Amino acid sequence: MGFDPENYLPDDTVERLKVWDHAPHLGPSVLTEEPAPRLGHYFERLYECLMKDLLGWEILLKNQPVRNNGITLGELDFVVRNPADNVIEHHEIAVKFYLGHHETEKDKPLWYGPNARDRLDIKTRRLTDHQSQLTAKPEARNLLTSLGIDMPARPRIFMPGYLFYPLKTALPSPNSIPPGHLRGHWLYIDNLDAKDTTGNKETTDTKHWIPLIKPHWLGPWRQQEAPDRNQTEDALDMVRSAGIPRLFAALEQCDDGHWWETSRVFVVPNAWPGLPLRG
Repeated sequence: MGFDPENYLPDDTVERLKVWDHAPHLGPSVLTEEPAPRLGHYFERLYECLMKDLLGWEILLKNQPVRNNGITLGELDFVVRNPADNVIEHHEIAVKFYLGHHETEKDKPLWYGPNARDRLDIKTRRLTDHQSQLTAKPEARNLLTSLGIDMPARPRIFMPGYLFYPLKTALPSPNSIPPGHLRGHWLYIDNLDAKDTTGNKETTDTKHWIPLIKPHWLGPWRQQEAPDRNQTEDALDMVRSAGIPRLFAALEQCDDGHWWETSRVFVVPNAWPGLPLRG
């Protein structure tokens, strides 16, 4: 059910991406648009670009609600045609960032979103048991038929993102997560300057940190100017005063003069995650 776009990349992918990088006006419009402020909306635009402009797949539907007597049962993120076998596919997508946490050594680790309003196991269960199965419902099949899509849709799920592990604390990865997944660390604001949390300079020394704002949570960050220490301190003060978790990238200057992300870390308030979600 999982979808891996790398299995379908055309042979000229690298060359095409280089052209888009050096001359964005020659590529898809999303490359020159102002990114949507909401991370999920921006991710959807990038996914549409991936499917249509890079892979060359036909997008039949996008963000299509499925209703029964005026009640919304769900929404089809993407309905596409896979040119490899001409099969219709229903793709449910999400980009997620989860922080691993357990109350005691005996507890099973749970993976929370930064604001602790979302949890990996709950989201995964909803994707596999509900969202990806939407086209099996008669209401969805009738909708697809009315739009000239008669084939049953093969369900696929694409959910990239990052997992953040507690600094200096061993935590096993969740089941079914590939070993090479993108990862970072997290720590409490009060532990940021504590000497006993050092041990990995690039994730505890804030000198070359920069706060990342959405939609820049996607992909590694780079910039021309040196990191602004005041900007980082202001963001850390917001964690202290407002209790809002913040994501930071640790940067390193490369031979070309640019500053490139080498790692990333979430700094969370001391009360995080608060009351756990019920599964």
